[in-house]
Amino acid sequence: MSRTLKRSLTVLILMTSVFTGLSASDGQTIDSGATAWMLTSTALVLLMVPGLAMFYGGLVRTKNVLGTIMHSFVAMGIISVIWVVVGYSMSFGKNILGGWFGWNNDYFFLKGIDTNIMEAGIPEYVFSMFQGKFAIITPALIAGAFAERVTFKAYCIFIAVWSLLVYNPLCHWVWASDGFLFNLGAKGAIDFAGGTVVHISAGVSGLIAALYLGSRRGYPYQVIRPNNLVITMLGAGLLWVGWFGFNAGSSISSGLSTAQALTATQVAAAAGALAWVIIESIHQGKATALGFASGILAGLVAVTPAAGVIQPWGAIVLGIIAAFLCYSAIMIKNKLGYDDSLDAFGIHGIGGITGAILLVFFIRPSWMSEAAATADSWTILNQLGVQSLAVLIAVVYSALMTLAIIFLLNKFVRFKSTEDDEMAGLDRAYHGERGYGMLNPN
Repeated sequence: MSRTLKRSLTVLILMTSVFTGLSASDGQTIDSGATAWMLTSTALVLLMVPGLAMFYGGLVRTKNVLGTIMHSFVAMGIISVIWVVVGYSMSFGKNILGGWFGWNNDYFFLKGIDTNIMEAGIPEYVFSMFQGKFAIITPALIAGAFAERVTFKAYCIFIAVWSLLVYNPLCHWVWASDGFLFNLGAKGAIDFAGGTVVHISAGVSGLIAALYLGSRRGYPYQVIRPNNLVITMLGAGLLWVGWFGFNAGSSISSGLSTAQALTATQVAAAAGALAWVIIESIHQGKATALGFASGILAGLVAVTPAAGVIQPWGAIVLGIIAAFLCYSAIMIKNKLGYDDSLDAFGIHGIGGITGAILLVFFIRPSWMSEAAATADSWTILNQLGVQSLAVLIAVVYSALMTLAIIFLLNKFVRFKSTEDDEMAGLDRAYHGERGYGMLNPN
């Protein structure tokens, strides 16, 4: 063997060892494949935030497009900092204050995880950043419920306080190893990627905020039309793509469970979109682009808690049911006349509740067999009770805490825009800008 060939093989072996057997100071080996996927998933979930900004931004009037988009983008700044300082510790630390939330001094400013490698084979930095993206998008979802009528200052304070007092405790209860919902019943409350933690909490909180603040000026008598459905459709597409990181990344691995979650996510979104346009065509005689986008979200939201435990056929059925229930919820909203501006509750609240409860009827046989073998008391009926209780707790806690936060915040900072500011638009009133150059706001 030539000296050059020997050197080449030596370099190749060394490079292979670097990329496939990286080790932390504690001896835990890094799984480079899982780490690469989790890095990708983290980026995909962050991509959902500008996707949400586009989705919401296209649905409001021209004079409010930048202000609405800012609601999503500013969350990336505010919640990212809070998450690093205390959010990760509150969510995944050990129980304190009776388990209301967690705490771990090593997680404060992430100061103690610099070389930590988790059992899954990924650096804890990656896991913390992945979870931080969930913390960002959740309060941004709420903004759709009171779009076009809140002050920017109050909104910024609200999402900061809401993250601390609502999101972080719910995250701890459901996903931390000593959270009481994680340990509820024989197998714990199933919430694979955030049906309870993200969508139910955001949807319910949005409904409470919308009811407390009241309607936009002129609603429901004045016709309020979207300014750009093209942007909304592009936003929906970005959300669909990003959701693969949201759901499949929640496996915290790169293997079979990742593929199962990704497949369920794809087919649920497709089934929800098709079901929505069929329902819309029957009910209203037309299949709209907005309806297709709404169906995508309904299917994605419903499959979020279930993606890791159901088969593709179950995901299809769940997407269809979610489309019907979310469509019905929006029709009921229109009859009742309350102003959930962009249907945050109708899509995220109803979709999240649907998925969190109905997933028990579509659990794959292998998961059921494993559950029955490891927990003698596990049955579908018992799990249905656990899921229903977890949903009820999330609904009540989110509603009460959101009401308290808004009530107290409104004592110190004006939350709802004045009529003059509403007429001028959020863009001009709070940002001194216009979304479409010299076009007059509508």
